[in-house]
Parts: sequence; C-alpha cells; structure tokens
Amino acid sequence: MQPIISVSGLSKTYKGGFQALKNVDLEIRKGEIFALLGPNGAGKTTLISIVCGIVNPTTGTVQADGHDVVADYKAARRKIGLVPQELSTDMFERVWDTVKFSRGLFGKGPNRKFLEKVLKDLALWDKRKNKIMTLSGGMKRRVMIAKALAHEPDILFLDEPTAGVDVELRREMWEMVRGLRERGVTIILTTHYIEEAEEMADRIGVISKGELILVEDKHVLMRKLGKKQLTLHLQAPLTALPAGFEGEPLELSGDGQSLVYTFDAHADETGIAALLRRLAAHGVDFKDLQTKETSLEEIFVNLVRGR
Repeated sequence: MQPIISVSGLSKTYKGGFQALKNVDLEIRKGEIFALLGPNGAGKTTLISIVCGIVNPTTGTVQADGHDVVADYKAARRKIGLVPQELSTDMFERVWDTVKFSRGLFGKGPNRKFLEKVLKDLALWDKRKNKIMTLSGGMKRRVMIAKALAHEPDILFLDEPTAGVDVELRREMWEMVRGLRERGVTIILTTHYIEEAEEMADRIGVISKGELILVEDKHVLMRKLGKKQLTLHLQAPLTALPAGFEGEPLELSGDGQSLVYTFDAHADETGIAALLRRLAAHGVDFKDLQTKETSLEEIFVNLVRGR
C-alpha cells in the first residue's frame, strides 16, 4: 500500500547552527494511528511543522498523499489538519464563526451539517455562539481540534493534544480519535502521556536528538523489547544469591526479602520451572510471587537513555 506520508532524507538546521533533524526517513500508512515519542527538544514539533508546511526543510523531501509539501504546498496542505500545542485563535471570535472560517480557508464550500456534527462530537454545540475568550482551557483545545477538522482532512496531526486537559475530556478526545480512524483518517500524535500511546497507537516512532531511532508496530515493539519479571517474596531473607546462580538474570533485592527473575515471556522456555526447582534444592522457599511486564514507558526511557 502506498504510504500517505513519505519523508525522505529530511534534515533541518536553523540559522544559529542548531540541527533539529538529522536525515529522517519515515513512511506513515493510510488509516493508522502513529505515535511519535521523544523527550523535549528531540525534534517532534520540527518534524510536524515541516510536514505541515510551516517550516522549510534544509534537505530532503516530504510528500502528503502524493503531493510535495514544498513544490505543491496548497494541495498537500488541504490534506492535512493540525492541532498545535499552543492555543492560537482569535479570542473574540465565536466558536461557530471561527470553525466555519477555517473550512473556508481551504476552499471548502459551506456544509452546516458537517460542522454541526464536528461540534457535537466535541461537545461544543451548546457553546457555538460563545466567544472563545469565555471558554475554559479544555474547551479552547476542543475548538482547536474542530478547526483542524473543519475542512475534512485525510491526515490529522495532534501535537500534545491532551496537555492540560482533565481526565474526562481526555477520554472523550480518544473516543473521537478512534472514530476518525474508523472513517479512514490517518492520525499522527505526539504525547507525553505514554500510556495513551500504548493504548491508542498502531505504530510507535521514537525520536531523540533529531534522529529517528526506532519505528515499529506497537505489539512487535512490546514483544521485542518488553520483558517480564517474576518476583519471589521469600520466607526468610538471604544475604546473597545461592551458589551457582551468578551470571543469571536473577537479582536479590536490597533488603534480601525477594528475588527478581527477568525473562522473555514469548520464548519457548521461560526457565521459571527449572529456576523454582533449583531454588527448592538449595532450600530457598517463597511465600508469594508476582509477575510484571515492561511498560511502553520503560521501553521508551531505556531507548532514549541508551541513545
């Protein structure tokens, strides 16, 4: 399948010499939710800004649904909706007027029925006559999303869309995102709430210091880099690992009260049964056990630290 976004050899160096992006290659599939993760200053917003035609690249090319974002800017931009991090809209405008105006900016004819549905999906219909300055921060962010959707884009960028909003609104937003994907809209999001990426994304990209260090299907990533840990809570504390266990993925806790065994849950043999038999042979008894799987957040932190 032809990618809906294709980034090739993309670099960006600002006048002061700071290189925000370094030779980025990326393809995003039509209809997927792609989460772009990275620490502050990693290059996430620069990459989004180039794809959306806000910032010019130093080198490289970007195509949005077959349109070059520089050579064919207008056609490419009509395909894209952008919800930026910052709330930037005319605070004296009324909600309905600003959303209607955003649709017209992209050459779309009036469609009251569609705009009404967008506002209702975002719980803004009752606020349509309100001036934006009278709305809460969460409501203003909903207006930004409505503006981005007004011209019916095939690609939607969400740059930290749930920053500073309450839990209820966050859940409503993600329900809306799922609905958009079901209608074929491609979603690219950046977020600091990694649990959201873990729940929502089809694929994960990790960017660090301007370099795209990993792009992988979420479930494949969790399987390849995620590990499970078995914690054995001991009947009696130990001062050291039993003889013969050195060099194995087994650690004794600082207080000596538990043993932690790290294993690959997807391997043919986890080694747990053999471990328990060997511990029993050494007279090590346990009173309780529990397992824990590595989260996407831990994988992300390890990737960036390792970089």
